[in-house]
Amino acid sequence: MNEIRMLGIRAEDKNHWERRSPLTPDHIAELGEHSDLRFVVQPSPHRAFPTLDYTHAGAEIRPSVEDCRIVFGIKEIPVDKIEDNRVYLFFSHTAKGQSHNMPLLRRLLESRSTLIDYEYIVDEREKRLIFFGQHAGYAGMINSLWALGKRFEYEGLTTPFRDIRLAHDYSNLDEATHHISRVGETLRHNGLEMSQQPIVCGFTGHGNVSRGAQEVYDRLPTLEIAPEDLATLVTNDRLSRKTVHKVVFERKHRVRRKEDGGYDADEFSEHPDRYESRMPEWLPHLTMLCHGSFWSPDQPRIVSVDDVKSLWSGDAPSLRVIADISCDIGGGIETTVEATEPGDPVFVYDPENGGIRHGVEGRGPIMMTVDNLPCQLPVESSQHFGDTLVRFVPLLARCDWSRAWSELELPTSLRNAIITHRGSLTKPFAFLGEYLDA
Repeated sequence: MNEIRMLGIRAEDKNHWERRSPLTPDHIAELGEHSDLRFVVQPSPHRAFPTLDYTHAGAEIRPSVEDCRIVFGIKEIPVDKIEDNRVYLFFSHTAKGQSHNMPLLRRLLESRSTLIDYEYIVDEREKRLIFFGQHAGYAGMINSLWALGKRFEYEGLTTPFRDIRLAHDYSNLDEATHHISRVGETLRHNGLEMSQQPIVCGFTGHGNVSRGAQEVYDRLPTLEIAPEDLATLVTNDRLSRKTVHKVVFERKHRVRRKEDGGYDADEFSEHPDRYESRMPEWLPHLTMLCHGSFWSPDQPRIVSVDDVKSLWSGDAPSLRVIADISCDIGGGIETTVEATEPGDPVFVYDPENGGIRHGVEGRGPIMMTVDNLPCQLPVESSQHFGDTLVRFVPLLARCDWSRAWSELELPTSLRNAIITHRGSLTKPFAFLGEYLDA
């Protein structure tokens, strides 16, 4: 007779906005084909899926998942809720040495629990296999267009963007994108005021986040231009006031070699310290910057505090909004000094003193730094995420977790996403020891 394996889905408790689930009732029903798997679901008043739907799918509802060996979550689990000798899957935000989550990492080590971070479950090409990415991009761009409309309104400018709502104020993604398409039709027919400079949104990267954000932005009448053409855009006599513009910054546009301004992909991967950011070259020509590319602490920042201070040292620049969808605090976008919540998604960063003011008013860029954007589209994002996760669940459930990390019978993609195991950092994440000791 097969051993029954208990797997738990915890209630998210970071804030009341978090309505996602790593697995939906449909996924639980699908996994019911495996007779040795049993699911325990911790009820939540905020989850987008009714608890009763999980019951109908075959799950057991309990007030706690503490008896489950494997626990699935999404956001960071509070330190005091980490049990001993468990296997946890969630987005831990520890793997870059984030100081605010080092207590969590220490507790995971003390508890001898295994931490698997979804973000690092990748294939041999480093492509993420389990992700919310496009939905973060969708929600991030909807919020950013809302912020842009509010900023223009604050400046006394009337634009079609003032009608755009926050992502969670739409019933679903389809309603949001259809509304933005209608805003685009208004723009196509009426255009912008002649006193306004062209609206240009810059995107970093080509991954899921960037593609999702561009998909929403492209609902507007959009003309894509090359970074090299940004400087001449304002002086173009044939410039249409009935379109918005977009520019995609590949890595070669984002960094350059300090020595001679060149770029070599292999060299940058091996020696990022030889490079500096090119973004100060492009920032004066942008209305909005949407950052969704990967960044690590050994790389030059995409936008630094000094870049923003320099940009605001004279007259008010064109740049109104910086959407940091990646939301690494003090990371690639250094002016991301705090994460925001969906109900209060933006603040203005003061380039003079580094202070912040929530809302859209004040001197400096609006920062959109919601760190759980897909929760604003909870049903669609959970369904997509679970679709990517579900095939790994039986493998995780049947693994003998008492073995050493190197002996775990798991695909490389899963094994290399394990950060802690049996009280130690695993080989791929051994470098985090220096952050724990700091």
